Amino acid sequence: MTVFARINHGVGAKKNRYRPADTGEEIVPSSARLDNSSAMVNKGLPAKRIARSPMTMPQHPPLTPDDVEVIEKDTPFRGYFRLDHYRLKHKLFEGGWSGEMSREIFERGHAVAVLPYDPDRDEVVLIEQFRPGAYAALASEWFDDGASPWLLECVAGIIEKGENPDEVAKREMVEETGLEISHLTRLYHYLVSPGGSSESVFLYCGRVDAANAGGVYGMTDEHENIRVFSVSADEAFAMMEQGRFINAMTIVALQWLKANRDTIRTEWLDK
Repeated sequence: MTVFARINHGVGAKKNRYRPADTGEEIVPSSARLDNSSAMVNKGLPAKRIARSPMTMPQHPPLTPDDVEVIEKDTPFRGYFRLDHYRLKHKLFEGGWSGEMSREIFERGHAVAVLPYDPDRDEVVLIEQFRPGAYAALASEWFDDGASPWLLECVAGIIEKGENPDEVAKREMVEETGLEISHLTRLYHYLVSPGGSSESVFLYCGRVDAANAGGVYGMTDEHENIRVFSVSADEAFAMMEQGRFINAMTIVALQWLKANRDTIRTEWLDK
């Protein structure tokens, strides 16, 4: 397998030139390729012949949970959420086993998220609520001063033991918006942050009647204080492009709707 090393030729060139560490041959990505008679941009360097050998993934039997050995697992913290500690090792692609690793895994359960969409009005229903995780994250240097821990989101909720994700989606819609879902389309099931959390999300788009969407909802015993409002689908897409949404589930759901709006409107309006 070829290993690439960055070649630093100075400002303007370092992001475009790489060398396979085992051969010394330079490769220029397609975004920086020139004719052989031309010079490299801003460097005055003769253009080199482009290496065109294809990079293919090696054939390898798929690795599964059976290829992990858990040496020890315990739970050092249990509160509103849970923290598990693992000592484990796993098989390597090249054969053999890894060394023992120690990891803390944030265990907060699994969730559903639903983007409420009204195909008759071509409107999206959104909610706004306080998120303590966002509050903690915004203390870092990576967010603008105007960012807020009150996030614009789609509807979401935790799947309790024994519950079906579809039914949780319908329940959460009523609790958080006062609206009922008449049709439900499952989009994706994905891991949220697999480097350190077991959480996964079942993501949906749900048909609602947005004519009377609005107000404040939520379960007070769960400290929910949720503002509900609706916008046109085009306005929601514009908000996404402006960076108004900073949580993945809402961005993924809106990107799906943007790509599939005509199809889902036709399907739902025909029912």
